[in-house]
Amino acid sequence: MFSITVRDHIMIAHSFRGEVFGPAQKLHGATFLVDATFRREQLDQDNIVVDIGLATQELRLITAELNYRNLDDEPDFAGVNTSTEYLAKVIADRLAERVHKGNLGEGAKGLAALSVTLHESHIAWASYERAL
Repeated sequence: MFSITVRDHIMIAHSFRGEVFGPAQKLHGATFLVDATFRREQLDQDNIVVDIGLATQELRLITAELNYRNLDDEPDFAGVNTSTEYLAKVIADRLAERVHKGNLGEGAKGLAALSVTLHESHIAWASYERAL
């Protein structure tokens, strides 16, 4: 399996509900490095996984929708604990929609899967992987 990864970052505010979250139940900020990895079994006719420029552009458009937002105030996240794992899925699903719409070019039709990893720090991160 071949893969390429592109990176961006987001800075968000949010809070959690539930005793398991301890002090994170209060409003707090988080900064995440966001890695999006695209996978395919065979390279396309240009010998690439996907156009890195388009992949970077589309990831940046998605992260821009989240950056500098208090997720507690966003209708898409009403009543949801926006955990790192959950946000990785949201970003992956939004990227998948863009792949299916053709935003990453014709070559992206051969992609088999993508994964998104959100790095909370240098010692903790979460990922979500999905088929395309």
